[in-house]
Amino acid sequence: MRPMPRAPVSTPVLLPDAFTPAARRALVRADPILGTLFKTIGPFRFERSPLHSPFEALAHSIVYQQLHGRAAATIFGRVCERVGQGKGFTPQKLLALPDTTLREAGLSANKLLAIQDLARKTVDGTVPPLARVRRMSDADLIEHLTQVRGIGQWTVEMLLIFRLGRPDILPVDDFGVRKGFMMLHGLKEQPKPKALLAYGERWRPYRSVVSWYLWRAADKPVGTFAPPEGG
Repeated sequence: MRPMPRAPVSTPVLLPDAFTPAARRALVRADPILGTLFKTIGPFRFERSPLHSPFEALAHSIVYQQLHGRAAATIFGRVCERVGQGKGFTPQKLLALPDTTLREAGLSANKLLAIQDLARKTVDGTVPPLARVRRMSDADLIEHLTQVRGIGQWTVEMLLIFRLGRPDILPVDDFGVRKGFMMLHGLKEQPKPKALLAYGERWRPYRSVVSWYLWRAADKPVGTFAPPEGG
C-alpha cells in the first residue's frame, strides 16, 4: 500500500511581502478611515532588520532601553568589543566576563543584571534558539521572552514586528501607536490600551501594518487628518 503523500508545509507570509494590494483593500473594507491614512502616508515602506540571534537582538533591546540612540549604540558597541562580534556574541562569553568589565562598557547596574539574566535564560533554553523562534506563535514568544528580567511585552512586540516580520501585532502600550490613532480620528486624548485593542480587532490579520501607519501618522502636524463627521 502506497503511503499517503504529506501535505506541504505552509510558510507564513511575513512583512513586508504580506501587505499585498488585496490585504490593503481588505483593511479599508474593514475600517474605511484607513483609506485616508494610507493615502496620506503613502506606500508601505517597512524594512525588516535581520535576526541572526535572539540573544543578540534582545541584548541590543536591553541596552537601548531609555537611552538616546547614539549613546546606546556606543555602549552596545563597547559591550560587543568585550563579548565578541557577530556570531562571537554568545551568552557563554558574556557570562564568563566579570561584572566590572561590563560595567566599564557603560551598562547600568540594572541593565547588567538584565543582560546576565538573558544570557542564563538563553543557555537554559528559556530563550529559544533561532530555528525554534521562527516556528513559535506570537503568544508563545511573548510568554517565553518576558520571563527575562528587563524584557516586557512591548520589547517582544518590537522583535516580532521589526525582526521577525510578523504581520498581526498591535502594541497597544506604544505611545506612537496610540497618538497616531488619536490624530487619525481627531480625538482630544489618546485611547486607552484596552479600548485600542478592542477596536483593532477589525484590523486582523494585518495589525502590524496598521501599527506602522499609525507610527507615521503620529509624526504628522495636528489637523493633517480631518476629524470624522459629527466629531
